[in-house]
Amino acid sequence: MWALFFGALIIISIAHWVYRWRNPICNGTLPPGSMGLPFIGETLQFFAPDTSCDIHPFVRARMKRYGPIFRTNLVGRPVVVSTDPDLNYFIFQQEGKLFQSWYPDTFTEIFGRQNVGSLHGFMYKYLKNMVLNLFGPESLKKMLPEVEQTASKRLQLWSRQESVELKEATATMIFDLTAKKLISYDQENSPENLRDNFVAFIQGLISFPLDIPGTAYHECLQGRKRAMRMLKNLLQERRANPRKLESDFFDFMLEELQKEKTILTEEIALDLMFVLLFASFETTSLALTSAVKFLSDNPLVLNKLTEEHEIILRNRGNANPGLTWKEYKSMKFTFQVINETVRLANIVPGIFRKTLGDIHFKGYTIPAGWAVMVCPPAVHLNPAKYDDPLAFNPWRWKGTEVNGASKNFMAFGGGMRFCVGTEFTKVQMAVFLHCLVTKSRWKPIKGGNIVRTPGLQYPSGYHIQLTERDNI
Repeated sequence: MWALFFGALIIISIAHWVYRWRNPICNGTLPPGSMGLPFIGETLQFFAPDTSCDIHPFVRARMKRYGPIFRTNLVGRPVVVSTDPDLNYFIFQQEGKLFQSWYPDTFTEIFGRQNVGSLHGFMYKYLKNMVLNLFGPESLKKMLPEVEQTASKRLQLWSRQESVELKEATATMIFDLTAKKLISYDQENSPENLRDNFVAFIQGLISFPLDIPGTAYHECLQGRKRAMRMLKNLLQERRANPRKLESDFFDFMLEELQKEKTILTEEIALDLMFVLLFASFETTSLALTSAVKFLSDNPLVLNKLTEEHEIILRNRGNANPGLTWKEYKSMKFTFQVINETVRLANIVPGIFRKTLGDIHFKGYTIPAGWAVMVCPPAVHLNPAKYDDPLAFNPWRWKGTEVNGASKNFMAFGGGMRFCVGTEFTKVQMAVFLHCLVTKSRWKPIKGGNIVRTPGLQYPSGYHIQLTERDNI
């Protein structure tokens, strides 16, 4: 009898728990959606890879069923997904008031618990100003000749090879340049290859977060540990042998760490360096690979782009052999190509925030403490805003100045966390494209794919064959 009683009690308790999982408590009307299975929610569907340029099937199917705002559960965490431009804009504008930056625990494990994306308030602003010291306009003006020289040398090198896998080649090019600027890293004189550790790290980013030896996620964490160990060793070496003149970002951070009342800690400094190295080369190489693929598939765009850069060379004559900042700023069609590339490639497919209190919007209530995922692809591929949204059409940006985020364009984030490296990315892309169309000819020899989840993407397998072009 008692056994039946306790058995019934357990069944009732489980049933009640499952009901509460599926129907969370809310002081209002929750957005429609499904919380998925207990504990894991809809995590498996969320991480399912897709190779199309369209909105990820996970998001697209739920938009069709529930509308532009819906709820789900990822890795045991309730999440509201927003594909609504008004809500997205509201979230960015209320950063630090009603919302704060947040990422799942698995992302925090990958990028570090003290990474800049997880910090708030004064500390975030402090780090942002530090980064602007590196990526601000004045620094980029000085960096421009080196960016051009690096791109030219790599194109010459690639033209002597049978083919190059473009994503890996551009990632290596940008990593070498960025690592030199950040930490004076020289692979040829280093006993360990820092780039290899980032490769292991990146390959696990789109994997299911299962930390068991043999899984991609485990290798991702191990790659991070090795990279962080190298960065820590470099920092300790720099401390032991300080340089007289500040020459890289490591010197700048070391100076901050040694100040009497500094708020910077070694853990925050190393996590910042890790994120900067990752973000600077991974996102830009993805954008460059996408741009070259789009140009290869659209000859009219390529011809117009080539014409713009040939005009720059003709106007220059032989007086100045290198790109100037004025010439860079004159690349109107190039910037249209860049805008269209990042719109269609969706470099950042998902942006996470957390509610600081109950949020009431368009008749729905998002409870305090819930996560919210802004979905840029749903905005960038909205046919109500962009005619034929899957078409690569740089002319749609003609006469449009893009200096920040808007309701319909958020390729570089938005609000107070608008990407501080945006101009650096544009410089890298514009200069590379300038060198590519004026110094080289190329043809794709293997198509490759861009594997996407709603929160991450990873391109691979796009091979091209280059030949040097005759001087203009």
